[in-house]
Amino acid sequence: MTLSPPSHVRKVEPNLQIIPARKGRGVRMSKGQSIRLINTYGTQVVDTWAFNAHNLGERMSMEHTRAYLDKIFPAVKDTFVTNQRSPILTILEDTTPGNHDILMPACDVYRYAKQYCLKEYHDNCTDNLRHALESLGEKGEEYSPSPFNVFMNIPLKDDNSLSWEASTAKAGQYITFKAEMDLIIVFSACPNDVLPINGNQSRDAHFLIF
Repeated sequence: MTLSPPSHVRKVEPNLQIIPARKGRGVRMSKGQSIRLINTYGTQVVDTWAFNAHNLGERMSMEHTRAYLDKIFPAVKDTFVTNQRSPILTILEDTTPGNHDILMPACDVYRYAKQYCLKEYHDNCTDNLRHALESLGEKGEEYSPSPFNVFMNIPLKDDNSLSWEASTAKAGQYITFKAEMDLIIVFSACPNDVLPINGNQSRDAHFLIF
């Protein structure tokens, strides 16, 4: 069910654009613009991709960014780079505890069918990316590059294993990015309700370009 943003969010950000629960949304940005991604109700993971607006073959790359930053937990002032090692997005602000993920791939139909043994189609971030690009008149691919999983809490444990935990982002907290080139940015309000990462449900998120 789509809800109205909480009053404390709506009051501060009157021109919000919605990312519907379980679905994706893509928008075009010009170099120098900023975009604020808001965890409207809390605990919602938002898979995030960015592509060079003039060449979708150049896209934000988690593997290249890990090598560029020499870290697996990005923070304010960190810049993401493309598969051609060009700056594409910089984190300007982050009011969350800073738990985000650059390791995990987007969920897809194969994961829900093969790993979770679900018989029916399940909304997934890979399809959401494709549909969002197609809505902008771009060709959506069947497979997606690894996203920046904003608000996703994948802690590294003492034994060097990874854990899938509920997001620590609270209602109204946000992260703000600056576009370092003309780009297309795509968000997916992750529909995973099998793991606890979204607090066991998917809800709307919102964004604002300025």
